[in-house]
Amino acid sequence: MRLVFAGTPEPAVPSLRRLAASDHDIAAVVTRSDKPVGRKRVLTPSPVAAAADELGLDVIRADRLDADATARITALGADLGVIVAYGGLVREPLLSAPRHGWINLHFSLLPRWRGAAPVQHALIAGDAVTGASVFQLVPELDAGDVFAEEPFEVPQNATAGDLLAALAVSGAGLLAGVVDAIAAGTAVASPQSGAVTIAGKLGDADGAIGWNEPSAAVLGRIRGVTPEPGAHTTVEGARLKILEARDAASVADAALAPGEFAFRGRAVLVGTADDPVELVAVQPAGKGVMRAGDWWRGLRRETLQADS
Repeated sequence: MRLVFAGTPEPAVPSLRRLAASDHDIAAVVTRSDKPVGRKRVLTPSPVAAAADELGLDVIRADRLDADATARITALGADLGVIVAYGGLVREPLLSAPRHGWINLHFSLLPRWRGAAPVQHALIAGDAVTGASVFQLVPELDAGDVFAEEPFEVPQNATAGDLLAALAVSGAGLLAGVVDAIAAGTAVASPQSGAVTIAGKLGDADGAIGWNEPSAAVLGRIRGVTPEPGAHTTVEGARLKILEARDAASVADAALAPGEFAFRGRAVLVGTADDPVELVAVQPAGKGVMRAGDWWRGLRRETLQADS
């Protein structure tokens, strides 16, 4: 078939590469515009744009699928549109422009975690299993019939970045199989069933740690917002970013009040509603990433309390 692929961030790249290596023809790749990156604000193409250039594919840069983008994409005469984390909505008349419409690779087992941040919300909620779904795109948010899904057991201690990278690879194979089935006329999609949950986009406030929660919830939030928007707390008015933490229930003599910091047996511990957690890597305001023990030793303190 003749395809048009829409995607922007790194997790969309494995799917693009998988389809580019198939028998199908990618007429063009749609991605968001180049963005300034780093302290010097260097204009940088999206990961999908960079991969498309490497593969010799035509690229359409569009932050919104407006009338101009719709006309350019419609003129391609694609049989199928494929979208993976593009970052924008596909509306009519573009939604119906390809002969088979559009399909979407989504990183959850729908209808659980419809929305922009399914992996992050799965970790914050403490889900033991998540996965990927390929569904028919419809005007309603992530509500179309599902062609295929693949469960994925959440690895212990995985961050959102780790889990998304793994799902991007396994999901690429799932997506390619659906594209092949649509081309062969054997694809069958089924309506979604079960409780709908929404995974809205996360902001900085979602990374604030509530130390009055149980340790499992604290660790789930830290992992769910890593690397973005990032977990953080405030200690004596100073922001402390938490990049890595782990369970510390086995540490002897570790009873601490919620939000109380202490250094026990070379470990920086923080109290929660039940067991403490151990901070492994942190980033104080205005400084680089460092081991939590090095940060603590530089404070020259016996105990600290997180601000409420």
